[in-house]
Amino acid sequence: TFDSVTFSNAHEREAHFGTTAEIYAYREEQEYGVETVKVKAIGRQRFKVLEIRTQSDGIQQAKVQILPERVLPPTMSAVQLQSLSRCHVIPSSKPSWQDRAIRQWWQKYQKRKFHCASLTSWPPWLYSLYDAETLMERVKRQLHEWDENLKDESLPSNPVDFSYRVAACLPIDDALRIQLLKIGSAVQRLRCELDIMNKCTSLCCKQCQDTEITTKNEIFSLSLCGPMAAYVNPHGYIHETLTVYKASNLSLSGRPSTEHSWFPGYDWTIAQCRVCGSHMGWKFTATRKELSPPKFWGLTRSALLPRIPEGDGDGEDSQRGRSPLLCL
Repeated sequence: TFDSVTFSNAHEREAHFGTTAEIYAYREEQEYGVETVKVKAIGRQRFKVLEIRTQSDGIQQAKVQILPERVLPPTMSAVQLQSLSRCHVIPSSKPSWQDRAIRQWWQKYQKRKFHCASLTSWPPWLYSLYDAETLMERVKRQLHEWDENLKDESLPSNPVDFSYRVAACLPIDDALRIQLLKIGSAVQRLRCELDIMNKCTSLCCKQCQDTEITTKNEIFSLSLCGPMAAYVNPHGYIHETLTVYKASNLSLSGRPSTEHSWFPGYDWTIAQCRVCGSHMGWKFTATRKELSPPKFWGLTRSALLPRIPEGDGDGEDSQRGRSPLLCL
């Protein structure tokens, strides 16, 4: 296990938050007399950097604090007798819709879930805003708009794991990802992610900031991991790539090539921003007629900047280049 820190922008010299990463696969390679080790790792725990020391050999060491994950009680727990909790039937996961009886039971369960809200001063809809299960269903509906073939069974049923899975596939920049990393509760993280998905309607060139490249409606999924997946080129460089049907304000550079294509049956062409010339990703075109879609774009997350429409964020913060204020 090792630690990984994330820089929110190029001007920040020290990262204050990161994650521990567990290596689950590795491979040793040797090319031109140079030995390299390639690893696959998965994030495990969030941490906050407390102190950084630089050794005489230039290697940095850090003292970190592992951040706990705060699990909030059910929204109705304050008005329900704990002695009757064992009588409540709570499904471990969303049931299959093939059985009509199960489907009807699930609908009744959802309606009665906040029935006890009538004993309080607050309406049921207010409690649903902070209910992990309800938030997960709302996020899933958004994900299904990106990927019609997405199966709920492929997503984590635990709210904590689900919130991190969604954070990994959102097409957001490092600044917004650090905001999500700072949040210590799955409920707050899901609310923030849902707010991002609702507000960020388009993606712009990170260098130009005002040049729109694509919109949220054009996002689709070609990977089991969702619309955002990590791909490695022959030089070992990792590209977090977002797949979209259509893109604008891009120009192509070079000739199409099928060499080392990440998507079999498609050739790729380098795509650059038409305004500033920054590398944005690639255009993929099918080499066989039976493939669908016939063409699409793969855009790198590092080159994209999510745009929040004016009026949703604070003007002063926008001028200073701060991250937008999101709903928690």
